[in-house]
Amino acid sequence: MSASAELVFYYGPMGAGKSTLALQTHFNQRQQGRSGVLLTKDDRSNRPLVTSRIGLAAEAIAVDDHTDVHALITGRGIPDFLVCDEAQFLTIAQVDQLAGLVDDHAVSVFAYGLLTDFRSVLFPGSARLVEIADEIHRMQAVVLCWCGRDACLNARIVNGRMVHAGELIAIGDTGDGPVHYRPLCRRHFTQGRIDAGGEPGPVDTNSQNPFSTG
Repeated sequence: MSASAELVFYYGPMGAGKSTLALQTHFNQRQQGRSGVLLTKDDRSNRPLVTSRIGLAAEAIAVDDHTDVHALITGRGIPDFLVCDEAQFLTIAQVDQLAGLVDDHAVSVFAYGLLTDFRSVLFPGSARLVEIADEIHRMQAVVLCWCGRDACLNARIVNGRMVHAGELIAIGDTGDGPVHYRPLCRRHFTQGRIDAGGEPGPVDTNSQNPFSTG
């Protein structure tokens, strides 16, 4: 265990390579002879895996809202490190439990996740990580909106139209499907424009665009 253990949060939009980096971090740490745990919550595969869009995958421990992460990890023996993918889906209590692993047991914790949801609002788990993490890093991989600008927000697409209302968690990917996601720049997120030929505006006209001045 390391006396300099920290809670580190890496964030970025969909497609920024968060899961890929999580898997690489887990691999690199293990290569140094360190014991570790790979954790996930609501992976896109709906299985106890960490999967990346470039085809990498590894078995992981999957948790739900009722999991006490501190008790789960310490009950297995104290590892040197923990890698947590999809950290945006953690509850506030679970993020505090990650911090407890760092402070009480010197476990190095690396968390990877989205910063904001499809409404451009901070996920509760991500907000708590921003509040208490020792280090916060924006992913450096370039993700582009359809217009060529940097994409910083994640739009939810339902039946071909962007929405601003609905359940907070709806598992999907950046590919085609009845429900999927698309990274957009702030301008086109505001307009509800998901491609060059798309019409602006959300499916639910009663839902409020968080950037709207109307």
